[in-house]
Amino acid sequence: MSECTHDCSTCGEDCASREPESFLKPHNPHARIGKVYGVVSGKGGVGKSMIASQLAVLTARQGYKVGIMDADITGPSIPRSFGVHQRAMADERGMLPVSTAGGIQLMSVNLLLEDETDPVIWRGPVIGGVVTQFWTDVIWDVDYLFIDMPPGTGDVSLSVFQSIPLDGIIIVASPQELVGMVVEKAVKMAEMMDVPIIGVVENMGYVTCPDCGKKIPLFGEGKTEAAAARHGLEVLAKLPIDPALAALTDAGKIETFQGDWLDGLASRLWSHD
Repeated sequence: MSECTHDCSTCGEDCASREPESFLKPHNPHARIGKVYGVVSGKGGVGKSMIASQLAVLTARQGYKVGIMDADITGPSIPRSFGVHQRAMADERGMLPVSTAGGIQLMSVNLLLEDETDPVIWRGPVIGGVVTQFWTDVIWDVDYLFIDMPPGTGDVSLSVFQSIPLDGIIIVASPQELVGMVVEKAVKMAEMMDVPIIGVVENMGYVTCPDCGKKIPLFGEGKTEAAAARHGLEVLAKLPIDPALAALTDAGKIETFQGDWLDGLASRLWSHD
C-alpha cells in the first residue's frame, strides 16, 4: 500500500479513513427549499397521503410556503385530493410545480401524464429516477416540502433516502396486529440510511360515536404505542376513521378539512427551524 495522502479522490484503496460516498443530489439551482420531511410506512393503505396532505394544509395555514412531492409514482393520489387536474409545465430552468387553490405547490406523475388515469407501468430504476428528478429538476419555492413516500422499502424509497437530504421522517401506521412489523421496517430503513425519525402517527385508530362522542377503538388499543416504544419513539398523533375526510378527498377539497389531530405534530415540525 502506498503512503496515504488523505486525498480520497485520487486513491483507489479501501481503508478505514475513507469517507463514505454520498449520493445526495443538489436541488434545482433556481429552487428554494427549506425543511424536507418524508411521510413513510412499511406497507400500503395506512393513509400516508392523507397525513402528508393534512400536514401541508396545516403548515400553509400558518403562512408558510409549502410543497408536496408525490413520490408514490405507481399510485399517485395527491393531485386529486387537492382538486388539481391540469398538467405541469416547464421552461428553460426546469419543471414548474402546480399550485392548489390554497397555494400549496404539487409535483406528481399524474401532472405529467396525458390522462391522469393512465397506469404507470415502469420498472423500479425508472421510477426511482423520476422521483429524483422531482428534486433536481422542479423549481420549488417552499419553506417546507413534504414527500409522500410509496409503501414499503423498495427502489423509490431508497432513491428518496439516498438522493434527498431529509430533515426527518414521520412513520404512519394503523392499529392492527401487524403494526409492529410495519413500524420496524420503516425504522430499520431510516436507521440504515441515517435519517432522523420524528415519530409515529397512528391512522384509523378509532371511530367517534355520533350520538355520545365516545371514541371506539375498532382494532383494539396499545399496539401502536407498544411498537413505537420498542424503538424509543413517540406516538405523536392518533387520527380517527372519519367519513368526512374521505368525502373531502374524493371531492378534491382536502384544504378545507377541520380537525386538530395533527396540530401537535405540525407544531413540532415548525419548531425544528
